[in-house]
Amino acid sequence: MKILIVEDEEILLKVLQEKLEGEKYKTALVTDGAEVVRRAKTFRPDLILLDLILPNKDGFEVLKELKSDPNLKLIPVVVLSNLGQDEEIKRALQLGAVDYLVKIQHPINEVVEKLKHHLLAGK
Repeated sequence: MKILIVEDEEILLKVLQEKLEGEKYKTALVTDGAEVVRRAKTFRPDLILLDLILPNKDGFEVLKELKSDPNLKLIPVVVLSNLGQDEEIKRALQLGAVDYLVKIQHPINEVVEKLKHHLLAGK
């Protein structure tokens, strides 16, 4: 199974990639919001892990684009962000995210377990 990791923090990006590849997932990495939709079309992930604070296009805009594209709208999107206000969480879920994780509240191993859960639920 394939996971597209969208994250602009280089250290977190590498840790997530290492953990997920250790679990035998194929990963692709995107650090720029403007590149997400294009990369999702070429990589065809089974799940997208999306940060909201990104250069050039924020995660909310990315989520809108993903969910309005007939070829991408069924891919589950899990948001992993430093933004943790109720309004932000509600907005992301309304735009189509299947889950919302606040970075400081979820250790990496827990994030990986949540992603596994969503991948299994999508089968």
